Amino acid sequence: MKIHLEADAVGAARAGARFIASIARATVAARGRFIMAVSGGHDPRRMFRFLADEEVSWEAVHVVQVDERVAPEGDMERNSTHLRESLFSRVPLLPEQIHVMPVEESDLEAAAGKYSQLLRQIAGSPPVLDLVHLGLGPDGHTASLVPGDPVLEINDRDVAVSEVYQGRLRMTLTYPILNRARHVLWLVTGSEKAGILGRLRDSDASIPASRVMQNVAIVMTDLAAACVTGPEETKGVSCA
Repeated sequence: MKIHLEADAVGAARAGARFIASIARATVAARGRFIMAVSGGHDPRRMFRFLADEEVSWEAVHVVQVDERVAPEGDMERNSTHLRESLFSRVPLLPEQIHVMPVEESDLEAAAGKYSQLLRQIAGSPPVLDLVHLGLGPDGHTASLVPGDPVLEINDRDVAVSEVYQGRLRMTLTYPILNRARHVLWLVTGSEKAGILGRLRDSDASIPASRVMQNVAIVMTDLAAACVTGPEETKGVSCA
């Protein structure tokens, strides 16, 4: 795992956007399309707004979701609601390039199966995502892979439905597909994430996030998170 340090959360979000754009350009040049899975959260919204200003061949991009809360369309708790504002409305993506998790269906297990099939259609069998963007919760969760949830032990499905977490059922990508990704981008900022970022960096097996492979991962972080975690220095930004 590589840790890329910026002075603040804005810098980390901008660096994340530039990283995604760089990988997108290289992947389109090599394979003709770029498939990325995106997570929700406040800092990612900023990152996606920056990404909208980057040079990307959007006609060759497909966007899928890492996870989603089970809630009605347009609900402010839905990741897709904020993705539409921060990214989808700002770039020339066609509806058929945006793949929102079908959490409004009555049979959620069947819906998860349909989403798995969609991933196979656009990313191969088994599906391989070009880039997965992840966040890191204070409890060590990522995606909707939460401590103690049976979904952590799923190894034969790429999409599953979690138990209730913070008041909502969720649909989530599982470890098998996350660990097939060509690139993993973590965006982790703020002093409240410092301790858990250290545990991720140290591969603490007790937190769900550490079960995501690290050999293709990069963490975009800021002084507030990284400098409590440990001495990091890059691009002239030092914890000292």
